[in-house]
Amino acid sequence: MHTIITQTELEWREGLPYSTAFDDVYFSSDDGLLETEYVFIAGNALNTRWQLLSGNKFTILETGFGTGLNFLCACKNWLESAPAKAVLHFTSAEKYPLSLSDMRKALLHWHSLQPIADELLAQYETLLGTGSITIFNGRIQLQVLFGDATTCLSRLNVKADAWFLDGFAPSKNPDMWQVALFEQMARLSHSETTFATFTCAGIVRRGLAAAGFKVIKKPGFGKKREMITGHLAGTSHDS
Repeated sequence: MHTIITQTELEWREGLPYSTAFDDVYFSSDDGLLETEYVFIAGNALNTRWQLLSGNKFTILETGFGTGLNFLCACKNWLESAPAKAVLHFTSAEKYPLSLSDMRKALLHWHSLQPIADELLAQYETLLGTGSITIFNGRIQLQVLFGDATTCLSRLNVKADAWFLDGFAPSKNPDMWQVALFEQMARLSHSETTFATFTCAGIVRRGLAAAGFKVIKKPGFGKKREMITGHLAGTSHDS
């Protein structure tokens, strides 16, 4: 069954993709790839966790697939760090997916990710149609849920090992950063689940704390003064 989706419209400003709906850039003008490595990969301590992984799978849930940069970065690190027989399950919610042509243009920025980007781009139209693809001989499974993030998450029945809490800034996209979203995050987390996000906005810190997460401030990337990471309060992380 094909999913009915509304593809977003972009403006290209000085070579960077901007959402016309949210008037916000898709990735950092400082260096989007380094920001993803810093915020989401290091923020969730993924390389260390993957090197020590004892199970046969790891699940990442994300809000905001965007250009796929976070996904591709996770793929690169997974292929380098995780056991060869383990499978990365990556599920992302995206209300306004990019067209194939915009996705291809955006990913030209990241030469080091090109082999992985080519795998995604080769099946991107299938992804838009079916919502899921498998790449790298089954080592990575991608699912994109098209629609409002909170609604999409409410239909899931999985447990995240790590959260990439992304999407446009709370000031640009306040509808996403709501109590209901943080409550869904708590429902879909377990005692070892971590989260990371680029923002340190009060609405996000308070919302996560109210949903039961311990929130930790850290220095932000580039021009951003602070970011946050954390985990469910009262879990093994606190012992």
